[in-house]
Amino acid sequence: MRISIVTPSFNQAAFLEAAMLSVLEQRDVELDYVVMDGGSTDGSVEIIQRHASRLSHWETGRDAGQYDAITRGHARTTGEVMGWLNSDDLLMPGALSIVAEIFTAFPDVQWLTTLRQVRLDERGRTVRVLVHPGISRGGFLRGETLPVPGTFATGFIQQESTFWRRSLWEKAGAQVGRDFPLAGDFDLWARFFQHAEPVSVECPLGGFRFHDAQKTGNRQDAYLAEATRAFDLHNIRRWSPLARLLRRTALANARGFTAGVALRLGLLFPSKIARHDRKTNCWNLTSTNA
Repeated sequence: MRISIVTPSFNQAAFLEAAMLSVLEQRDVELDYVVMDGGSTDGSVEIIQRHASRLSHWETGRDAGQYDAITRGHARTTGEVMGWLNSDDLLMPGALSIVAEIFTAFPDVQWLTTLRQVRLDERGRTVRVLVHPGISRGGFLRGETLPVPGTFATGFIQQESTFWRRSLWEKAGAQVGRDFPLAGDFDLWARFFQHAEPVSVECPLGGFRFHDAQKTGNRQDAYLAEATRAFDLHNIRRWSPLARLLRRTALANARGFTAGVALRLGLLFPSKIARHDRKTNCWNLTSTNA
């Protein structure tokens, strides 16, 4: 299976080579890798040139921002499965072979993400792993993948650990960030949900790096404000206080009385998980309520 990855970058020489190598060193997969540089002046171009022979395409020059670079980059890719990795983040070793195995084994799976979200420090060390209880359209449409103060949220969908079929990308408009220059990923997931539910895995696929120059960290409030603006567009409505309490309790005690009540009230939703069977060395699809 051919997997297409795009890395957008602008003046990220401190992290770019590590990000690129985390893609290029993936094994047991046919890789289609594009790097889109926004006209860096910090040595990034020299880093890209060192690995140019292993890239499907690369270019450098002024662009309209990160999402413009991703959209244009993917227009040059041909893989059946797609994703993007920002230039300060990392793929986990073996991640793309897992992605390829699951998409190959289950032709109906349209997009895939992780429930084990790795957080990296500035040096690229894993310093935390967040556990997501499950991702569903129902939870997304209640704003649960957007942590905003004063609301109930289970956590973001981790962008660097999310992959999808080209057919879904095309159904969703084959672009990212046109209307939401900061929260383009949130808008893309919303458009994906219009066509398919995701499948999750209980192993890390990518790592999100925190550092002082990070756009996401420095503009977190602006990102949340923009994603919140997208709520009306995608008909997202927050839980009432009582429903939020019941749902939080149900998620904490999946087999308890509260979970049964929450299920009957429509406060829990089916969530698909791909689990690895070590005896058969195969992946199985299972369902849980989340």
